[in-house]
Amino acid sequence: MRKATIFTGQWADLPLETVAQKMQQFGYDGLELACWGDHFDVFKGAADPAYCQAKKELLAKYGLGVWAISNHLAGQLICDPNFDSRSDGFAPAECAGNPEAKREWAIESMKNAARAAKNMGIDVVNGFTGSPIWHMLYSFPPVSKETIADGFKYFADLFNPILDVFAECGVKFALEVHPTEIAFDIVTAKRALAALDNRPEFGFNFDPSHLHWQMVDPVKFIQAFPDRIYHVHIKDAALTLDGTSGILSSHLDFDQVGRGWNFRSPGHGGVDFESIIRELNIIGYQGPLSVEWEDCGMNREYGAADAAKFVRKIDFPKSDIQFDAAF
Repeated sequence: MRKATIFTGQWADLPLETVAQKMQQFGYDGLELACWGDHFDVFKGAADPAYCQAKKELLAKYGLGVWAISNHLAGQLICDPNFDSRSDGFAPAECAGNPEAKREWAIESMKNAARAAKNMGIDVVNGFTGSPIWHMLYSFPPVSKETIADGFKYFADLFNPILDVFAECGVKFALEVHPTEIAFDIVTAKRALAALDNRPEFGFNFDPSHLHWQMVDPVKFIQAFPDRIYHVHIKDAALTLDGTSGILSSHLDFDQVGRGWNFRSPGHGGVDFESIIRELNIIGYQGPLSVEWEDCGMNREYGAADAAKFVRKIDFPKSDIQFDAAF
């Protein structure tokens, strides 16, 4: 059976050891370490193998392993225009208000994530890319085809040198396909791969929740990229359309009345996880099933414990025989 892990990004307000204690009690096999808070520092991890060893020993103290680290916040800064203050907190304070300083720091952070992953003995870094063209999604004022093409080229120009470091380290980058990233659905994921000439260091952290609320079939995503699913998030979402709002969310906060969709604790939304597990079995994915727990309507400790049980319930191995072979 695949390992059941949990992403620590939604727990970064707590010390890593506290999170490890809790997740051991909830029944997880390991943690997907967020590269912020005190959970994991990619600059230290890249420079000091002893730092990485100490992190592994801390997790081992609680019977936990680690199979991926996740550098989402830095990744967002790489291709984003960074033209407002919302992302200032993603980088060191001295970069605040300076888009290019944030970008330069983020690029080094992602390169160091590959080096740190190598020192951790793991081969996947999850994260975001940001996007220079997401804010142009709706084509008014009109957006030319050349502008969109330039956006994908800009992404490739920034990420190819980063991926060169990943290649040197024997590590893969797994983009969480997600609105606000260069790839947010099947069509744009194909275009992102093409922009990189399909180099093998770049693949996907499959998270069905972000596809579901866009009304993209998560199973079709797996079928489209069977050799590029480098990591899997278990996260749910629910369409809550009521005839007055749509999937653009109406500037309403999560779980605010009238919002068109919301994230849900696994098993409490509309994602068809059984079909996903069957498709993961078909492509031979044996990596972790990592809970990314987000649900504004549920206590997070209850939700994390419930999600661990849910992962155990939905995961099953592929059959190695035809059921009628005994006949």
